[in-house]
Amino acid sequence: MKIAFVYSGQGAQYVGMGQELYENYSVVRDVFDQASECLDLDIAKLCFEENDLLHQTTYTQPAILTTSLAIDALLKENGIEPAIVAGLSLGEYSAFVKANVLSFADAVKLVKKRGQYMTDAVPLGKGAMSAIMGLDRQTVKDACAEASELGIVSPANYNMPGQIAIGGIKAAVEKAGELLLERGAKRVVPLQVSGPFHTQLLEPASIQLEKAVATVPMNEPTLPIVSNTIAEVFEDKEQIKEMMVKQVMSPVYWEDSVQTMIALGVDTFIEVGPGKVLSSFIKKIDKTVTILNVENEKTLAKTLAKLAELNTLA
Repeated sequence: MKIAFVYSGQGAQYVGMGQELYENYSVVRDVFDQASECLDLDIAKLCFEENDLLHQTTYTQPAILTTSLAIDALLKENGIEPAIVAGLSLGEYSAFVKANVLSFADAVKLVKKRGQYMTDAVPLGKGAMSAIMGLDRQTVKDACAEASELGIVSPANYNMPGQIAIGGIKAAVEKAGELLLERGAKRVVPLQVSGPFHTQLLEPASIQLEKAVATVPMNEPTLPIVSNTIAEVFEDKEQIKEMMVKQVMSPVYWEDSVQTMIALGVDTFIEVGPGKVLSSFIKKIDKTVTILNVENEKTLAKTLAKLAELNTLA
């Protein structure tokens, strides 16, 4: 059995994420407490109580990172460790902490800044994103190229076969959506996001992030990390720094990243953090692998039982 941990990205957040585990395990509380101290912000309150901040990118990012790494600490306490790691967009920062590239304290501060830079890059309402269902990559690229006479629009996330998210200027995204419906898309679903992430419009965030990244100490990775910008294992910390900056304005190749991990021998994926979005993508990418997730007591128990069973069979 070769395990990959994959970490949730933005959009997976919900009020109450991590609360059950926080109430029952001191190792989880320790991670939340450390994040609160680093940011001078009550992260448990942010995650567990109804509020307007959790869905604002500046706060969403440290909240998801904290929840994911608190769950990670609980898995470690139970003797569950990955052979390889990856994360969807923001989730990649959880992978950097797991592979000791970044300290948790530095990561939680950095992703809060990253969230702020991404928010500031494009005025609210100017950009948009849509998920395109049922078409191949080239058809989506061609329609975006055609619609770009109205402004920037391009593929932003290659999530799984038959699902590609596009992003850009609102009018251009809408035009591309119309063209894609004409060309056979099963559905075009506007996404509830605060900006056109992973497009050229995020270049101002990329420039800001480069300055922030330059001030943060980094180590060489102690685990293989698959970059979702190039769908390959990072070579070293210098390449990681470079890709951190490019990642916010470059497409996410999640489908390709999962295929890379499978090619490297991964047969068991554990989604660590809120939600099951990555699990649903992986199911569509390869039906032969084992897919588990941990976000609460029920999924923790199920995952531990399944891993014990797989170990017995091995």
